[in-house]
Amino acid sequence: MRDLLLLSLRTLVALKLRSLLSMGGIGIGVASVILLTSIGEGTRRYILGQFSQFGTNLMAINPGRTETTGLPGVFGGTTRPLTIDDAEALARIPGVEAVVPSAIGTAAVKGGPDGRSRRVMIYGVTPAIEQAWKFRISQGSFWPAGDPRRGGQVCVLGQGLARELFGTTSPLGEIVRVAGARFRVIGLMEAKGTMLGIDIDDVAYIPVATALSLFNLPELHEINVLYAHGGLAAPVERAVREILTARHGDEDFTLTTQAAMLEVFGNVMDVVTLAVGAIAGVSLFVGAIGVLTMMWIAVGERTAEIGLVRAFGASRRQVRALFLAEAGALGLAGGAAGLSAGLALCALLRAAVPGLPVATPIEFALAALAVSLATGLVSGVAPAGRAAALDPIEALRAE
Repeated sequence: MRDLLLLSLRTLVALKLRSLLSMGGIGIGVASVILLTSIGEGTRRYILGQFSQFGTNLMAINPGRTETTGLPGVFGGTTRPLTIDDAEALARIPGVEAVVPSAIGTAAVKGGPDGRSRRVMIYGVTPAIEQAWKFRISQGSFWPAGDPRRGGQVCVLGQGLARELFGTTSPLGEIVRVAGARFRVIGLMEAKGTMLGIDIDDVAYIPVATALSLFNLPELHEINVLYAHGGLAAPVERAVREILTARHGDEDFTLTTQAAMLEVFGNVMDVVTLAVGAIAGVSLFVGAIGVLTMMWIAVGERTAEIGLVRAFGASRRQVRALFLAEAGALGLAGGAAGLSAGLALCALLRAAVPGLPVATPIEFALAALAVSLATGLVSGVAPAGRAAALDPIEALRAE
């Protein structure tokens, strides 16, 4: 085996230009696949990380159906709004740990020693968001849990909004104006950063009943239901449908679970992976044709050499193994060059676009090398068979 590998490598080094041309197709294919799969894997990890910060045992209920049939109104079923009473009814489902009715609006928030004003998202929620959304208070607290139908002129600020209005001064106990109404700051959220490019620290939280009144909203924007574990997803979803359908007279709402969203995203990424695989297949096929062509030509040029080694006692199997080893070495070398080029491109991309998620799992790199080696070996089967089939006497006459 040692002699076989040394002979193969010496042949590749002796014919540098031919070897580089043979490796080119495989190297380009591997480099392109490593680059594309690294971007895809980085994006997948980024999206999973963004959604996972809110947990995966969360279900969102929104008014209206994503798929509807028939006519609206009395001919097509009810158009009842999603209410706080609906949320209270869902809280009694076995396995449900928290329910958060939410109403959302946009308003100017004014406060601080300089009377600064900033237009941000206002979330009308209940204190249950700490458990459901995995949010934490860094200073102060949420308003006391109680009847969500009762409002209050209190608010909790996100880190970004508090910093813009009050600078480094603590906002606790201060008065801010939200859409012109006075609110007392009783809490400051921990920093959460951004989600899908949206700064979720640049917001304010007020009681949901107050938000409905402040923004003159006829219904909730969403109800979030937190259940104990993933195994309860199906029974909780079934119970939610039954309760809301009974209350509304029709299924005029849409349920979305975090797990379902991640599954849809996973399906999208599977399609992208298949597309990348198709690109890789075409590139590797071109590379395989190049290796096959070069090896076929090499057999013709080295006919006398084949006859000589056969005359010294080399068997057909050894001749076949020699040419297969050369083809495999070509494929592996091309794959290694392509892998290096792909990793270099990924590093350049990270430096040029710092916000772009790029990740190259070690299994992708190992798979690239394995496929390159296999491509080279498959391409060398026909030339190796031709070399092994040569008659030693006729091969020596070619000299």
